[in-house]
Amino acid sequence: MVNFPSIDKIVHFGFHFGFTISWILFFKKELKGKTTDDSKAYLISFIFSVFFGITIEILQGVFTKTRAADVADILGNAIGATAAVFIAIAFKKQIDKI
Repeated sequence: MVNFPSIDKIVHFGFHFGFTISWILFFKKELKGKTTDDSKAYLISFIFSVFFGITIEILQGVFTKTRAADVADILGNAIGATAAVFIAIAFKKQIDKI
C-alpha cells in the first residue's frame, strides 16, 4: 500500500472545493434576477464553507476523544474554498448556463 502523509489535507481541500462549488451554484440560482452582481454568491459560499470547516474542527476537538482539532485541516479547507471561488469565477460563463 502506498502511504501519502498529507492525504488528509488533500481530502479536506477536495471536500471544501466541492462544497463551495455546490453552494455557489445554489446561491447563483437563488439570487438570479434579484441582483446583477454574482460576488454575493461567491462571498457567502466561501464564508459558509470556511466557518463550517472551523466549526467541525472545534467540535471534533471538544467532543471526541479519538480526534483532535487541526489548524492544518482548517488551512486545507480554506485553500479548497478559495480555489473553488477562483475556478467558479474563471468558468463563470459555463456556470451561468447551468
